[in-house]
This record gives sequence, C-alpha cells and structure tokens, in this order.
Amino acid sequence: MTDRPNGLTYAAAGVDIDAGNALVEAIKPLAKATRRPGAEASLGGFGALFDLKAAGYDDPLLVTTTDGVGTKLKIAIDTGLHDTVGVDLVAMCVNDLLAQGAEPLMFLDYLATSKLDVEVATRVVAGIAEGCRQAGAALVGGETAEMPGMYAGDDYDLAGFCVGAVDRDKVLPRLVDQAAGDLLIGLASSGPHSNGYSLIRKIVELSGLAWDAPCPFAPGQTLAQALMAPTRIYVRSLTPLIKAGKIKGLAHITGGGLIENPPRAIAPGLAPRFDWSAWTLPPVFEWLQQTGGVATEEMRRAFNCGVGMMLIVAPEDAAEVLEALLAADEDAFICGELATA
Repeated sequence: MTDRPNGLTYAAAGVDIDAGNALVEAIKPLAKATRRPGAEASLGGFGALFDLKAAGYDDPLLVTTTDGVGTKLKIAIDTGLHDTVGVDLVAMCVNDLLAQGAEPLMFLDYLATSKLDVEVATRVVAGIAEGCRQAGAALVGGETAEMPGMYAGDDYDLAGFCVGAVDRDKVLPRLVDQAAGDLLIGLASSGPHSNGYSLIRKIVELSGLAWDAPCPFAPGQTLAQALMAPTRIYVRSLTPLIKAGKIKGLAHITGGGLIENPPRAIAPGLAPRFDWSAWTLPPVFEWLQQTGGVATEEMRRAFNCGVGMMLIVAPEDAAEVLEALLAADEDAFICGELATA
C-alpha cells in the first residue's frame, strides 16, 4: 500500500477509533462486576463462552431474546437522562426469557450513534451493567458503531441480546396443565416500562409541559424523570417459583398491553378474564389517559396499565406464590382467572 500525502483518515470521515477504545477501557470494570458462574464476563475478544455445567443445568435448552428501548430513548437524548435506559434494555430481554421459564445467563448490547460520546456511552453501559446485576446475567460483550450519515446530532439507538437456559421439564408456558379456574396474578410495573412512548411523547406535546416541568402525578420529580422510571426486572422473584414448578404460564406485558400479551401464554380454548377492579390504575396512566383523552380499551392495548408481568397459577398454589412474591418485595395481586374461551 502506498501512502498519499494529506490522505483521508477514518477520523476525518467521522469515526473515532480512539474514542471507541477509550469506551472499552471505561466499561471493562462494569462488565467484570457482572461475572456469574459459567461466565467470566471479560471484554475484548471476538466471542464469549458460557459453561452450562458450571451454571448447574442437567438437561438445558437455550433460549434467546432480543429487543430495544424504543422511542423512550428520545426522552433520554432530549433531556440528558441516560443513566437508566440500559436497565430498560436488559429488562425487555430478560423478562421475555422469564416468560419461557428461562434464567438469563449472558447479555450483549449494541449501541449505534453518529459520533461516539464516551461519557454518554459509559453512562448508558453502566445502566446495562446495573440491569445485568439485577437479572443475574453476565455482560459478556457488545458492539459500538459510529455511523455518521445514518444518525444525526446526538441521536443513538440501542439493541440488546440475551441468552438464557431452562431445564427441559421447566419450559413455560405449561399449556397442557392449564385449566379454567386457574388464577391470574399481576406483578406491579414501575410505570410504562419501555412501551407506548410514541403515544406518551404525543400526549406530553399536547399537554404543553416541558420535560423539566414539575411532574403533575409524581411530586418531587420532573416530568421527564417520572417517565424515565426504568423497567422492573422480575428475575430474582420469579426464578425460584419457576424452578419449583409453581407457575403454569407467564406473560410479559409489553407492546400490545393487557389485550395482546396474555393470550401468548394461555392454552387454546382458554382466555383471561380480568377483574379490572382488582388494582388501581397508577397515577402516571391516569394522567396519560386524561391528558390524551385516550379510550380505556386503547389504554389496555398500548400500556401495561400497572401490570408488568402476569402469572398463571393453580388455585391451590396461589397463597404460597403470593407469599413468596411479597417476601421478594413485589407488589403482587390476584387480577383474574382463566375461563373457557
């Protein structure tokens, strides 16, 4: 290869390799802190290994999920609140794994931006590491891409990928075991989680409130701080109950809300019959509905309405399950039952 004087460089094209290397060094301690049995959680290689035997599995199936944070990221970008979107990223993946009965083992992330801001990216990855800590998953790698021309200004996007495992006899949902009369147990959400934010941003626009305005439904917080509450991760409270065989099905209430997600965990011929009076609509959803003039059915289809995860349990196991969930600091409540479709 022949050098040309005054030739172009990658940096001149908008990609800073040195910034990428600086980010890797900044996040190595964050990844190291997420080590778990079976994974070393070290960064810098071309791939990551996991030892299922060391994790204690006898007859495991691997389960994979991938997801993003959606337009909740626009609020982070517009307000500088970057510290918890990483928790959201992990939560959306690991809560989906739970719905299959799987325990999260290792997590990888993808961050794409126009120009890498090491400080912002480090804050984002710190949130990812915190999510992995909550979920018991090792942060084993990721990819950061600078793509000038694909993204504008301070915009960035996130994607996550999680690998979990479940022993063959613990896979959910257990459709053949479900029956009319099984109870539905709701686990409270921390807010909208990471769904419905295109509608939320439209409602905020209609309200005329600035992101830094005092929040009308959460005293002591700005509107942005309240709406950026990170998605709740249910791994530590639900995994023991799954392994004990106490849960027949789980529905992670994401896009599609309480209308479209529960049927994904329910056997043909059965349907959820919710007791909508069993819990109070949290203030954030009351404000969104009233401010946006959103119909109740649309609320239930767009948002989790306060139920982040729905369990299906046998009536005779309900008391034991509720007691265990409350002991694990979950706000858990019976919210309906299965009925013949």
